[in-house]
Amino acid sequence: MERSHTFAEKVAVCVERLTESGVAALGGLFDLTSQRLVRYATTITCNQHDAEDAVQASLVQVAKSLRKFCQVDQPWPYLLRVVRNEALLIARRKKRWTLSGNLADLFTRRLVDEVEMEETYRAVWSALRSLPTEQAEVVVLKIWEEMTFAQIAEILEISPGTVASRYRYAMQKLAQKLDPAEGKVPNV
Repeated sequence: MERSHTFAEKVAVCVERLTESGVAALGGLFDLTSQRLVRYATTITCNQHDAEDAVQASLVQVAKSLRKFCQVDQPWPYLLRVVRNEALLIARRKKRWTLSGNLADLFTRRLVDEVEMEETYRAVWSALRSLPTEQAEVVVLKIWEEMTFAQIAEILEISPGTVASRYRYAMQKLAQKLDPAEGKVPNV
């Protein structure tokens, strides 16, 4: 019986293909990681289009420094860190732009594919977006990306204790927002 590979192992296989085939194999990495990377970047930018831009810019960076990327010991956490940095840059630029007078953007921002999401999924995303970014990104990496506190700490460049604390506070807030009467988070 063949064991199933973790997501990080699947990313490592894509990196091996990149090592062998060069930029031509970048599409496989994109296909494998883009949905997860966009979900993560959305927690930082609060906008799916900006998140997609962050992922695209990150993959362009990877393509430009492919040799360096292929030599990284843990490519998945590295890629998450690159996306995080790009998403933070976009969020900072957007914040300055919004503060400089363009209020129209506040009215045109849309939730992440809300029209197509189920009611529970929308509620979770809405609650997640109400959290401070520092807490929301920890929840996404812990729950959806199934990372340990130590791995998250490495990506965010903070201590594992801080990660655990942010996660605990975030889960308490999510429980209150999603089911105030029972304090339970619905299954997603």
